[in-house]
Amino acid sequence: MRKNILITGASSGLGQEMARQFAALGRNLVLCARRQEALQALASELTERFPELTILVLPLDVNDHQQVFEVFHNAKLQLGQLDRLIVNAGIGQGGSIGKGFFAANKRTAMTNFVAALAQCEAAMEIFREQNEGHLVTISSVSSERGFRGAFTTYAATKAGLASLTEGIRIDVLDKPISVTTIHPGYIATEIIDEGNTPPFMVDAPTGCKSIVKAIEKEVDKAFLPTWPWAFVRYLLAWLPLNMMRKFS
Repeated sequence: MRKNILITGASSGLGQEMARQFAALGRNLVLCARRQEALQALASELTERFPELTILVLPLDVNDHQQVFEVFHNAKLQLGQLDRLIVNAGIGQGGSIGKGFFAANKRTAMTNFVAALAQCEAAMEIFREQNEGHLVTISSVSSERGFRGAFTTYAATKAGLASLTEGIRIDVLDKPISVTTIHPGYIATEIIDEGNTPPFMVDAPTGCKSIVKAIEKEVDKAFLPTWPWAFVRYLLAWLPLNMMRKFS
């Protein structure tokens, strides 16, 4: 059993709900994000519900790459071992390329890919040293194709993250280290624009229930919730560009 789990982006959205569900499974948690007050509130909630667990709050800006290494190694030092690390922190800012959104698109690229690379590097250093562990990255169904508008850079970063994760998986096939890529569909979190409800969207507890189940199985990759996203991923591969314009 993966007893000690670190989650980045744990102050809201998928990270927050995954923390609740892993705590319910009896796991010790390291909660990381920039918003310390939100992390403390979540830690207090979980400690009250599950007093037997160790819940650590370690504030972290994933774009401070040196801090990523320091925080991850500090977590290992405090718990003795890290069994699973979930690279979840991400943003969805930006807009169409060439329309003045470079700063926002850059923030998305840096947070969703470069900062994720730093997290994977730091996590794998620990897992290689331990000779065991489970790396999980949160990609997206959008990683399967290019998307328009506000999704252009976001989808590209998630495709890059999925490719990075698969490369790591290949690299450690002969080692007792598991590597999982999760591709969520539309799950109601802060990253979803409330004024534009996408199709097949589920609430965070429902979406995270399927995510946690797949993580616990340590699958190589999963498109979730399975219906309809395990099917939609194949549909996306065949859609012509004019249909992709309507889809996104």
